[in-house]
Amino acid sequence: MSRLSTQKLSLAYGNRPIVQELNLHVPDGLITALVGSNGSGKSTILKSMARILNPVSGGVYLDGKLIHRQATKEVAKQLAILPQNPISPEGLTVRELVSFGRYPHQKGFGSLRAEDARMIQWALQATGMEAFGDRPVDQLSGGQRQRAWIAMAVAQDTEVLLLDEPTTFLDMAHQIEVMTLLEKLNREQKRTIIMVVHDLNHAARYAQHLVALKQGTVLYEGKPEEVMTSEMLRAVFNIDADVIPDPRTGSPLCLPYGLAEEEESGLESASAEFESVPEKIAVSI
Repeated sequence: MSRLSTQKLSLAYGNRPIVQELNLHVPDGLITALVGSNGSGKSTILKSMARILNPVSGGVYLDGKLIHRQATKEVAKQLAILPQNPISPEGLTVRELVSFGRYPHQKGFGSLRAEDARMIQWALQATGMEAFGDRPVDQLSGGQRQRAWIAMAVAQDTEVLLLDEPTTFLDMAHQIEVMTLLEKLNREQKRTIIMVVHDLNHAARYAQHLVALKQGTVLYEGKPEEVMTSEMLRAVFNIDADVIPDPRTGSPLCLPYGLAEEEESGLESASAEFESVPEKIAVSI
């Protein structure tokens, strides 16, 4: 049995359902990528796994126990999350940011112990941020800043890491830098990593397990070579694409060519409707 799973998990924002009775088992010791179009429920599921969002029904289980019924600090000792676009206070140094990852292991408001200091230094080294320890976070490049946040999550010393779009707004070089770091953490430390990823080729290259979602439902799940198919891309993303082996890594590579025919016709009708009711749209804005 996997350490982290969901059973009949239903999630909603207000009266708007997002996920319905989701059963998902996260493989231990692997990188799992959640993929799907915008609004498919990827980030919502991650928030529920991190106890940020309470379920409507069903639940998230950590070691067989409902995660929403466990003490916050106890969960934080086992599971760390890096949300989308985190922001640090102005002037905060990298080392100070990383030290926040030790909060679950502290008692009361006590100062950092020798073990905390050791873990902070180890996290800086593991993420290649040791030379930036005294640098303000807001003075780092995008890739360095993201590595600093990952170092904070690593310093928390959990077996499970949750990351919501860890490469958002990063250029290509910094995206590869961050994804390579996560691959290293998984390979060398056997961390279980669950991440929301928009770039399908990154998902297929760096993850060992893919979960393809549509409207809060798992349509495909398994190894990248099993999941990344032309049929999946059409069903989940409504795109027409070929899938070929990456010439260097052998991982499946998506080559998109356009929207699937049914999506094109849907867009045409939506465009016609848009042009016919400008007054309604202007009022709603």
